[in-house]
Amino acid sequence: MPAFSPELVQMMRAALEEAMTKVPLERATPEIKTHLAQCILKAAAEGQTSYEGLIAAAADQLTTILSTFGLPI
Repeated sequence: MPAFSPELVQMMRAALEEAMTKVPLERATPEIKTHLAQCILKAAAEGQTSYEGLIAAAADQLTTILSTFGLPI
């Protein structure tokens, strides 16, 4: 497991909150948030360290995540 700087962790948290604003309120469950967080963690582990890149990593998977739970956008 890679070690992340406190600044990157804070940016990842902010990116997660921003990504969650793209999820319709009635579909914003803890499970969806967990899956988006995993996308952000994976992107950071692969070297993505920009705020926009972390948000994009989560947004790119949003449709797939929602459909996995039977929740179309």
